[in-house]
Amino acid sequence: MRRPAFAAVVLVLGMLAVQGCGGEYPQSALHPNSDAATLLDRLFDQIFWWAAGVFVVVEGILVYTLVRFRQRPGGPRPKEMHGSVLLEVAWTLAPALILVAIAIPTMRTIFLVDRSTDDPDALVVEAIGRQWWWEFRYPELGIVTANEAHVPVGRTVDLRLRTADVIHSFWVPRLAGKRDLMPGRENQLWFRPDSVGVFHGQCAEFCGTAHALMGMRVIVEEPEEFERWARANAAGAVTPADAEARAGQGVFMSNACVGCHTVRGTSAADRFGPDLTHFGSRLTIASGVLENTPANLTRWLDSPQHVKPGNFMPEVVLNPAQIRQLVAYLGALR
Repeated sequence: MRRPAFAAVVLVLGMLAVQGCGGEYPQSALHPNSDAATLLDRLFDQIFWWAAGVFVVVEGILVYTLVRFRQRPGGPRPKEMHGSVLLEVAWTLAPALILVAIAIPTMRTIFLVDRSTDDPDALVVEAIGRQWWWEFRYPELGIVTANEAHVPVGRTVDLRLRTADVIHSFWVPRLAGKRDLMPGRENQLWFRPDSVGVFHGQCAEFCGTAHALMGMRVIVEEPEEFERWARANAAGAVTPADAEARAGQGVFMSNACVGCHTVRGTSAADRFGPDLTHFGSRLTIASGVLENTPANLTRWLDSPQHVKPGNFMPEVVLNPAQIRQLVAYLGALR
């Protein structure tokens, strides 16, 4: 390859590599927004700089050796060496000391983030992984919701994690590290968010067909906003005033919807699918696959398998008028 072409290839590859280091990615662990995530980020920084130091030293010695001892035209044959006690002790002792320097903060961080929280004012939230969506329960508040957890900023959140079926893994990178959900066992995770916002999460353990579409949102709010949300979501659904929405309630109650979902305040009380009592106030549909808009909800109700292949929602045959009425009813559940 000619030099200009080689230089162009190196430049393009370098630009692509640099692009991977920029941007505001919603699931980046490099932008912590809680005390637990900050502990993990600091540990990552320490390990990164140790690795960078090792790289600089090793590559520096390699480059120096290649330049200093390169073969020169007409030069003498290089002197051969067979063993060096000093070098062998150095390259054995140095990595051992570096590993100790990394292991001490690593173990300290593990003990901090893996322990149960001792904050008596912590908000207890039960997170239940299901194929392929998340259920959130607030036992102290009497709230059950799906795929979107609301928490107040500045208050410790005590997550109680379990699964209803297979192994899942709870991961909201900007708030906390990963934690597995094992059948027959309750796991724990805690964090105290320091910023308001919407933080994206994902199941991080392959759990079946729609694993990649098993997302979640953790919505961190000011305490007053969280209290308003909690009061609204603790109440049952009200009968909609709009005529089309009331017709949609009839469609909901007369079809298979009631066999899977709960709408508190009505006869729908099954727990196989997400609780829809306040569905209209959520940001997304189908565990974060679509933004919660009438157009997207129409797509979902018309053919859920096209939107989220492999999900367990049955294909209920509805005509366009019924879908329109059902969209109006679900949008009114706030």
